[in-house]
Amino acid sequence: MLLGPDLVCRAAASRSSDPEERWMLTQGRKVRTSYVAAVLDKAGDPELLRQIWMMRQPAPVRESFIREVLEPLA
Repeated sequence: MLLGPDLVCRAAASRSSDPEERWMLTQGRKVRTSYVAAVLDKAGDPELLRQIWMMRQPAPVRESFIREVLEPLA
């Protein structure tokens, strides 16, 4: 799903109840593709790989995750 067209991912996001999944599905294809390559296609601890991936993202991507996923949970 993450490697699908933006239109398909946005449609899937609108049906998701998971804030993190919804956020990922609304990101551009470049962000989604980098996530797949750095996290899903790698062996190792998925949580650690996710954290490493997020730390390497540009500030706008990290800030949108904070704003859309983390802050609503606070």
